[in-house]
Amino acid sequence: MASDISNIIKSELSNTLANLLSVSSTVDDVSSVSASELEAVQCIKVESNFSFASGESTWIFYIPTPTATKFEYLMLGGIADLKETIDDEITDAVKEVVSTICGSVVTNVNAQGFDDLSGMSFTQGSSSVVSCSDENSSNIYQFSLSLNDDKLTVYISFDDFILGYLAAISGGVVEETPSDVSSGETLDVAPSSGSASLLSSILSDESVDNLRLLFDVKLRLSVRLGSKICLLRDVISWDIGEIIELTQMTNEPLDILVNGIVIGQGEAVIVDGKFGVKIKYIGEPKLD
Repeated sequence: MASDISNIIKSELSNTLANLLSVSSTVDDVSSVSASELEAVQCIKVESNFSFASGESTWIFYIPTPTATKFEYLMLGGIADLKETIDDEITDAVKEVVSTICGSVVTNVNAQGFDDLSGMSFTQGSSSVVSCSDENSSNIYQFSLSLNDDKLTVYISFDDFILGYLAAISGGVVEETPSDVSSGETLDVAPSSGSASLLSSILSDESVDNLRLLFDVKLRLSVRLGSKICLLRDVISWDIGEIIELTQMTNEPLDILVNGIVIGQGEAVIVDGKFGVKIKYIGEPKLD
């Protein structure tokens, strides 16, 4: 029986929007729609290409104007005016949201250790502003969302390859708890979500149970902007307004540290007016 990643897609869609937009986010319903049922408004079309050991898949996201403008408005912290039409800034914001959702899905699917969906990777394809009602994609599913008190819609068109792994979606079954991540099995919520199968593959059951006892230990996460070796005489001569040039270039990735130990690298992002970090890799650097 094929693996089912329906709940992973729903949970990562909900969680990503909650984290990026700093809102309460839920997937209320998923239903199949025809191309003729898409809203008669402009939407941002974003293609996402996935590769697996067993094949390839393309998902097409359609983000209608009301949803797209709300995404950008919330990403800016809700301090600007809510736009009525799609512009380049809104398109960029939507592409960032879709990319983050897809990246999170890939991470979660790979963590499950599915034999039939191993080696999943993702690249973002083309994007454009189109009229939703003019599209003729097949296998379109409407994801009805609640962002705080707002009811919004996202459409995703899945190709035939991946549809075989979306039984809960294509069969019209929607779990009430979006954090369930696999068909027929409920895993613990993070940090154990997605980690149980990975840990059990390298540790005994007893070792995994013992390791779970540490999951609530608090660790300090920090991001290193840069560093520099300075002479003591320079340090004691510094005064207010002094500018210290670091060795880090502006286009270089930033070190991510946990309890002072470098665990990976990422790039700086702005989330709701606050600095954040988007992880590029954890562990050893990935070769291009």
